Amino acid sequence: MTLARILVVDDEPQIQRFLKPALGAAGYEVVEAATGAEALKAVATTAPDLVILDLGLPDMDGKDVVSSLRGWSDIPILILSARDRESEKIAALDLGADDYIEKPFGIGELTARIRNALRHRGRAETTTPIYQVDGLVIDTVRRLVSRDEQPIRLTPKEHDLLVLLARHAGRVVTHRTLLTSVWGPAHGEDLHYLRVFIGQLRQKIERDPTHPTILRTEPGVGYRFVSDGD
Repeated sequence: MTLARILVVDDEPQIQRFLKPALGAAGYEVVEAATGAEALKAVATTAPDLVILDLGLPDMDGKDVVSSLRGWSDIPILILSARDRESEKIAALDLGADDYIEKPFGIGELTARIRNALRHRGRAETTTPIYQVDGLVIDTVRRLVSRDEQPIRLTPKEHDLLVLLARHAGRVVTHRTLLTSVWGPAHGEDLHYLRVFIGQLRQKIERDPTHPTILRTEPGVGYRFVSDGD
């Protein structure tokens, strides 16, 4: 049974020749595109469930594809690129990509990231006001947080930061996105704010703040809220 339809956007024939049978063996239907224009048309006409996107396309930068798609679609976008600079990752994620994998890559990691993105998309479509992971419960309606049924006192900013990360569970949220969303556009570069508040949150919600399992650091890029099953 086909699990989902995946659009692979890459102009390297060897990548397409590798991914189509590999993803097919994992139960996915694969649609292919070699340019940004083909990708945008394919999303509109074939209704894929997820896009795997290379940044180095012959007709446009992959980040422009992300930006265009985010103007009208919330489809999960997984960047698969040889570009390894942090600035490229941050730019793609800030524009709305859900995840980023560098080439060369392992098919096991790729399929795990695909499952994760699709799982979280399903959760988003049936949005719940309560998030739970390892005894931690976040009730966004009543603005209550507890661990093992013991209440946790958070400041308003700590709460807003935690909820923002939880709502994007499984996804990397960049420093800039967190800062501008919680503190406002004027604080987009104030990384020390973020480090301090993430540290405070870890002290309050992690079982071992020195080895966090819920609020993971993505070095140089941002943070990821890890939920059950990730």
